[in-house]
Amino acid sequence: MGNLSNKTVIVTGASKGIGAATARLMLAAGAQVIAHYGKDRDGAEQAVAAAPERAILLKADFAEMSEVDSFWDEALGAAHGRVDVLVNNAAVMHQTGGISDPIEEWETVWSETIEVNVQAPARLMRHAVRRWLDYSEPGAVIGIGSWVGTRGTANPAAIAYAASKAAIAAATKTVARNYASKGILAYIIAPGVVRTRMSVESAARTGGEAAVTATLPMEEWVPPDEIGELAVFLAEGRARHLTGATIDINGAAYIR
Repeated sequence: MGNLSNKTVIVTGASKGIGAATARLMLAAGAQVIAHYGKDRDGAEQAVAAAPERAILLKADFAEMSEVDSFWDEALGAAHGRVDVLVNNAAVMHQTGGISDPIEEWETVWSETIEVNVQAPARLMRHAVRRWLDYSEPGAVIGIGSWVGTRGTANPAAIAYAASKAAIAAATKTVARNYASKGILAYIIAPGVVRTRMSVESAARTGGEAAVTATLPMEEWVPPDEIGELAVFLAEGRARHLTGATIDINGAAYIR
């Protein structure tokens, strides 16, 4: 486990799944963690329960850009003006809104998905980069992407989710490319099938857990902790020349 005792890390969507594992492991590495949640405060509290004295819980609805801005301001204030790492993890994946669904449902799902999965993390990244331009030791963005951003999804109802993951990945790469000379780092972690509620719900639409597992070379889903551990490593800032990279973590299920 790395040493993040001198860093403040924002983890969005920290109440469950990858976000909860990442928040817990960032704390274990010594970081101060600002844990974002939307509705599930209990989940966020459980994620930081091992070191609540170094955790700050902040609520925000990322479908509302005004709340995204307020979240950033509150986080910055709570961190006394210094945020070192932004983990853009929060996302929604609807199980309706595909091509075969009514146009009204399609429009609703696409609108919320783009707001929460693209506009909100991009807006936070904008806030962070603008802040880091004034730092002598700039920070890093770690975007939690998905393999569906490059390979598409086997779940037709999740078409908006796949598109959103591709969009925010491109935005994160753009930050890496244009601000590397300023010392600002940006990475994308692209998991495959992770043991989260979101993946379980998606699997139910594509044949069930057993059917999904049968397609995986390791015959097991990725544990959320493996994503969190990788995020901790990147947060340390030692892998500077990895900036701009998309790091696949899918147990050889998708090799490119």
